[in-house]
Amino acid sequence: MHTVAEMRQIVFIDGPDGAAKHSRFWILLALSSVIAAAGVVGDSTATVIGAMIVAPLMTPILGVVLATVIGDRRNLLVSAGLVLGGAAAAILIGWLIGFFDPLPVVAANNSQVAARVSPKIIDLVGALATGAVGAIALVRKDISDTLPGVAIAISLVPPLSVVGLTLESGALHEAGGALLLFAANVAAILATGVIVLLGFRIGSAPHAERADGVSMWGARRRSVVTVLITLVIIGIPLGGTSIRVTQQALEIDDVRSAVQPWADDLGLDVVGITADGDQVVVSLEGEPPEPSTAELAPRLEAAGVDPADVVIEYSPAYRIELGG
Repeated sequence: MHTVAEMRQIVFIDGPDGAAKHSRFWILLALSSVIAAAGVVGDSTATVIGAMIVAPLMTPILGVVLATVIGDRRNLLVSAGLVLGGAAAAILIGWLIGFFDPLPVVAANNSQVAARVSPKIIDLVGALATGAVGAIALVRKDISDTLPGVAIAISLVPPLSVVGLTLESGALHEAGGALLLFAANVAAILATGVIVLLGFRIGSAPHAERADGVSMWGARRRSVVTVLITLVIIGIPLGGTSIRVTQQALEIDDVRSAVQPWADDLGLDVVGITADGDQVVVSLEGEPPEPSTAELAPRLEAAGVDPADVVIEYSPAYRIELGG
């Protein structure tokens, strides 16, 4: 196992090489933010994964965890400041890179954005497990090599890049969803990290005091309670999003069961069925003239769908014979 001194060396940006650690953090943060934003704009999963590996945000987050457990107020504030400052910088870089793309970078035309603007409870569950692995890797020398994998598994800089890009595109709701994903991931790392370190009995004896005379056990207890409360608060909107996404998926399935047979009878192609707010949009293609929807309404009602909640987008497809 790593000693507390070794863990401090790994995650705290202080000591004689503090200046070098600071410069390393900001250089890697800026580069990872550029890589992540470019990967999102280009809709490249490989590029986004590369940004996850380079991103240094996991270090100060684990610094908050360790500082919480050992009662180090100074490094707690420094690490938290790096997390907040780094997040703001990543959002700003994403916003600036958005100007280089003439088209809006939003969920409707970008899979990387779509994957990060509607976080669900399952995302929080995955983040909790990933945070536990990160904390265990910090404590145990024999599995510390798993930290690059943890960096890939936990999504930190890419959601922040999405926040900046969607803000530049004017999609405020999507920016809020991506920011919620980042906050959920950070809260999950903090919660499971603190629990894991306490489980390994990292820190001083319960009755020890900090330099300011405050019981470290009492300080740790208050910090743990704060982290858990934050986790619960973040879990509430995630739960709401999970319910909404599930309801939309069920409604889309109901609409598809009614629309597909009707479209097949008329020789139409169902290009896509998507949720847009409170409505379901059905995109169709077929030869002119425009099809009648008179028979579709009763089919939707039979499937338990209000026809008023369904919008049909029809694109006529013309066949042109060359050389005729």
